[in-house]
Amino acid sequence: MPSASADRGAPTRRRLIAASLVGSLGDGIYVPLTMLFVHALTGLSLTAIGAGLTLAGLCALAVMPAVGVAIDRFGAKRVVTGALLLRAAGFAAYPFADSYPAFLGVALVVAVGTWASSPGQQALIGEIARGAERDRLLAWDRSLRNAGMGVGSLAAAGLLAFNGTTGFTAAAAALAALFALAAALVSRIPAVRATPRPPTGQQDGYQQDGYRQDGYRQVLADRPYLLITAANFLIAFGYTAQAMALPVFLTRDVGLPDALAGAVFAVNTALVALLGVPIARLTLRGRRPRTAALGAVVFALSFAAFALLPQLVSGSRALVATLAVAVLYTVGELVHSAPAQSLSVQAAPDHLRGRYLSVYQLSWSLCRTIAPLLLGLLLEAGAWQLWAVLALMVLTGATALLRAEPALPSHATGTRATDAAAAPRQAGLR
Repeated sequence: MPSASADRGAPTRRRLIAASLVGSLGDGIYVPLTMLFVHALTGLSLTAIGAGLTLAGLCALAVMPAVGVAIDRFGAKRVVTGALLLRAAGFAAYPFADSYPAFLGVALVVAVGTWASSPGQQALIGEIARGAERDRLLAWDRSLRNAGMGVGSLAAAGLLAFNGTTGFTAAAAALAALFALAAALVSRIPAVRATPRPPTGQQDGYQQDGYRQDGYRQVLADRPYLLITAANFLIAFGYTAQAMALPVFLTRDVGLPDALAGAVFAVNTALVALLGVPIARLTLRGRRPRTAALGAVVFALSFAAFALLPQLVSGSRALVATLAVAVLYTVGELVHSAPAQSLSVQAAPDHLRGRYLSVYQLSWSLCRTIAPLLLGLLLEAGAWQLWAVLALMVLTGATALLRAEPALPSHATGTRATDAAAAPRQAGLR
């Protein structure tokens, strides 16, 4: 029986990738300017803004279970379109948020749209393609998002050249337009799914007895999937450290000028954008949990190198050494990201993909919520404590991935050959 989620061809893929690129341009403008952006448009104190953004993020996390249900019931396309429209509406409203309650309302709208976009996008790719083609689309999506983030960051720097709030008002208008355009592109993707029915019997080592326990009860009972989610939560701190902690470490402990500390982010972004797809082709030839675990080990090596930098180098050599370690860090990201993301999508059963990916997204969301406090405490503790703890966390995540592998279905963990063999039976993962 033909799959309802079969690939609808090149036009569908082009629209999906174009929407991803446009949305990532918006992220690139907003993320580096978040605090300044909101402060300039609302006039609120930075402390009040920080508290409000944290509160909005926590409230948005509470909405994630409903996002998973919506993806499974109505389809990922509608959820992604709605999430993008929420973000467009939120940014359009920011210049008019002239009170704290209004700011909180707008921040919540933006946060819900932001958190819902990621599982919706991955679920949409899961509906459009299967097997190796799904992996390729995920790799292109990730690579172009990094490129868009980089270009958006440059655009953000240009907007700051305007005096007063003019640049920030222009940024709000640009963000609203970009996310509205991305929503329009997604809305033009043809319908790609019909709601799959729960499978019966037993396949790939997953028992189907009592399958009536659908929904989040099944997700919470799926220990292998929860284990890879927990592993991602630990490894995700390695990603957040680059933006939140590394600039402070490089300027305070290594002695780099503020302007040069940004070069590390630029190197990482450029390499991920340029090498993301070809490296993904290599890493996805092996078993996904093992390759993702290898990337986490490379992360740990880069953290050990960062810890040693203040003791080993200084002056002009510090920049060269820092960039070398940044390349090692980027190798870890490139090796880990593609197989880890593919594993989360491939291991999710079709009829509950939205719920599964919403739970997986919580590993990222919780990390980003906790990271500012944890990384701040570790930075205060000293020059090496941050990197020692991060290395321990990512190595623990790597161990969890390896422990989960034997219990995961072969099409989720395996090679291209097993992907191709599994394609006809994807509707019955568990």
